[in-house]
Amino acid sequence: MKNLVFILILFLMTNTMLAQIFDVEAIKISGDNDKRINLIILSEGYTAAQLPQFIADANSFTSEMFSQSPFAEYSNYFNVYAIKVPSNESGADHPGSATDTSEPASPIIDVDTYFNATFDAFGFHRLLYYGINFADASSAVTKINSVLADNFPTYDQALIIVNSTVYGGSGGEFPIASRAASANEIAIHELGHSLFNLKDEYYPGDALASEAINMTQETNPSLVKWKNWLGTNGVDIYPYATSGNAANWNRPHQNCKMRYLGVPFCAVCKEGIVEKIHDLVSPINSFTPVSNALDNPSLPIDFNLTLINPIPNTLNSDWTLNGANFSNNSSNISLSDIDLVEGFNALTAVVTDNNAALLRVDNHEITHVYTVSWSINYSALSINDITSKTNTYSISMYPNPAKNLLNLKVESITESRLKIDIIALDGKKIKTKRISNYQNNQIDISNLSSGIYVTNFYANNVLISSRKLLKK
Repeated sequence: MKNLVFILILFLMTNTMLAQIFDVEAIKISGDNDKRINLIILSEGYTAAQLPQFIADANSFTSEMFSQSPFAEYSNYFNVYAIKVPSNESGADHPGSATDTSEPASPIIDVDTYFNATFDAFGFHRLLYYGINFADASSAVTKINSVLADNFPTYDQALIIVNSTVYGGSGGEFPIASRAASANEIAIHELGHSLFNLKDEYYPGDALASEAINMTQETNPSLVKWKNWLGTNGVDIYPYATSGNAANWNRPHQNCKMRYLGVPFCAVCKEGIVEKIHDLVSPINSFTPVSNALDNPSLPIDFNLTLINPIPNTLNSDWTLNGANFSNNSSNISLSDIDLVEGFNALTAVVTDNNAALLRVDNHEITHVYTVSWSINYSALSINDITSKTNTYSISMYPNPAKNLLNLKVESITESRLKIDIIALDGKKIKTKRISNYQNNQIDISNLSSGIYVTNFYANNVLISSRKLLKK
């Protein structure tokens, strides 16, 4: 046993000594790291004396990224940090081995950099990578992961800026771009892949073609995943090509950043980015009171939400007390004795993002809902107890329009009593079904008349979402 303890201590000491600790500088701080998406920028090919230039380049990239939609609207959801990793020499390798140009297209050089930044990767002159190919890059990947683990283990996404004025970059797990003019566009495009699961809207090749937010083989306008955007903002169903396998795949736009650099993201990609932001970060930054935080609470009592607001603010907060609507579109309320009943009272705030310019939730497969719930034990003499909890719901409903079977799935971080009501436009309740958390549920709607219905989702008897349903 003592030998095991000694070995463990030696292991920990060895790993501590091998850890590479570098200076970390905040570029953009919006809030606590555990409540934001943390984007980490690593320096490559900057000597110790050139690190101030790296910070200037990191600031330039950050300013460019958050000047573009939808990052501009959701900038409050991000923190950005720079890790100053010095290299022994400046720049990046140019081996002169590209096959898509006449070499040497740039002076052939071999420099000693921390992550082995290399142009001419995979035979393409402008393809800047941390190695000439995947096998050569494996040691750099180990270094990248080590630097992140030692200096900022809670990162959400990392990218690399290379100290070269030659235009180039590439994607993958860790996007990489030079500091050349317009190279920031490469990094933003590549973040579309690595962080937000977007596909290229030029044909990426058979091996990379697959169903995604902005890529599909579906051609039916009533079924295509971006049907809610069809006919607006240039969105349609565009084949990648007129022949070959590429002709079987479709994109939503002809001029999106996922196809061409220097243009905006299309509406479908913007929506996908915002949905991923909602998946990673709750808009509820904090709330009061927390469980039993009040000493001898007395009425009236204020209940408050501190939200991470988009710019402009599109968040909506609806409050329910004991199953009845109490207040709408407010981040704070006050309860007095006339509002409460003897015994236990249930207060819930439901937060949703109603950004009509970027999100079209009707007919959209997944929506996100965030709640804070308080249980208030009240007697005529005093409030005996207040407890609180948060929850996040991801709600899926498909297909929509539907003909015979409607699929439903609700995922929540804590167990909830879930049900759905299907209601006709005249207000008549047509169907009610209890559903289970994290399970696929189906409702037979074959006997419903064709037309529009409203599907209400309830958690613990609180309405958390309403979705329009089109019955074929």
